[in-house]
Amino acid sequence: MSAPSQTPQRDATAPAAAQPTTPRMTGRQKLVLTLLLGAQFMIAVDFSILNVALPVVGEGLGFSLPNLQWIATSFALAAAGFTLLFGRIADLVGRKRLFVGGMVVLGLSSALGGLATTPEVLLTARVLQGLATAAVTPAGLALLTTAFKEGPLRERALGLNGALMSAGFTAGAILGGLLTDLLSWRWAFFVNVPVAALVVALAPSVISDSRPAGRPRLDIPGAATVTGGLLLLVYGLTRAGATGWTAPTTLTALLAGAALLIAFWFVEKKATAPLVPVRILKRRSVIWGNATGLIAFVTETSLVFLLTLYLQEVLGYSPLATGLAFGVLGIGTVIGGTLGGRAVGRFGNRTTIVAGGIVQAVATLSLVALGTSGAWIWLLLAATFIGGIGNMLMIVGFMVTATSGLPDDEQGLATGLATMTQQVGITMGIPIMSAIATARMSALGDDGPQAVLSGVSLAILVNSALVLAGALLAGAFLGPRRGAR
Repeated sequence: MSAPSQTPQRDATAPAAAQPTTPRMTGRQKLVLTLLLGAQFMIAVDFSILNVALPVVGEGLGFSLPNLQWIATSFALAAAGFTLLFGRIADLVGRKRLFVGGMVVLGLSSALGGLATTPEVLLTARVLQGLATAAVTPAGLALLTTAFKEGPLRERALGLNGALMSAGFTAGAILGGLLTDLLSWRWAFFVNVPVAALVVALAPSVISDSRPAGRPRLDIPGAATVTGGLLLLVYGLTRAGATGWTAPTTLTALLAGAALLIAFWFVEKKATAPLVPVRILKRRSVIWGNATGLIAFVTETSLVFLLTLYLQEVLGYSPLATGLAFGVLGIGTVIGGTLGGRAVGRFGNRTTIVAGGIVQAVATLSLVALGTSGAWIWLLLAATFIGGIGNMLMIVGFMVTATSGLPDDEQGLATGLATMTQQVGITMGIPIMSAIATARMSALGDDGPQAVLSGVSLAILVNSALVLAGALLAGAFLGPRRGAR
């Protein structure tokens, strides 16, 4: 059993006891929070800032149409595949050191991407950006959770972090369209450089970090199996969106990835210094917290993809207008993030997750009614705004649940698992929902606006059902149980 935190423990799924006074952040905590949230927001923007600009980037550098997806895939492979490894390295060598080093790599790789003149250089920059993301995100989250002990302040900080991460994903689409139209796609890379430089300059004096007492050991077999498994899994998922789920390459990658992840479990059971102790993987809060997070990210990011198809292929919106339409989703996620920490503190993790999931599921289900008339944009705006609030309640509940009850020296591991869940969820959602929509369109034998609408509607229905099932399962299994850990 893991060591207790330094603050009194309370059931992570039960409502908090009434507090006579609300704790306030110190000035230093506010500065730390601002710095870390700024870095996490920039990371989130990087996930989507190039999506709108991909055709322009491909034309400018000579990417063939089939290879255009590698601009996004190369980033996703590195970001998702190495997150868990870097999360553990953050615990072993120091979170601040890894955070600052990752930001340096992010700034330099962004400059390289902006200056790229060949596809090879651009893809190298994207891989380096993904590796930097895999280092910065769990290290930053670990610094955040150790700066704020379990309780209202951590819940508030994680709520703001979740809001800005989700808002950054939406803002990236808008910013990418604006920069591409007004300046050049290269500014989608260059915009990172001054932000990264500012964080690197301020972090050493603002952020405090503890170093391990002894020389750490790294679980090499565990690192190799989990990293290889995640790389193959993410590769298989991205290939599924392009070539279908039954293509030999897709099936081989998915099966090999699953085999390596199963092997990782057995390696960790026998390791003397495991990358992820099996006792942590058996905790209900870790299992169901991360399961909830996976569903939250799978559904909301894929919904953005589905609605992008609807707006552009059915209603005829431009890429920039499409990005701006998602602005209300960004506003909803910010509101949901600010409410999420308070909701967890008042009602508990389980209630927040279930309520958020139901709200998101109902809002998403309403989108099945979308039609071919431009007047339906009002339903889309209202549903994405409300659904964004519900989705962020789920995400905040997931983050608090998945990082609660563990000592400070394992927060890098906990946040590494949570970040891996986030990265894999973002990667999984689009190929899964794309496959559903494409299968429906193929069955109709058409690729016109009406067929696209039919495919999108079916995928939206599945999306809504998945959210509801995930929220209800989390509600059932996160409930307090006598003797449970």
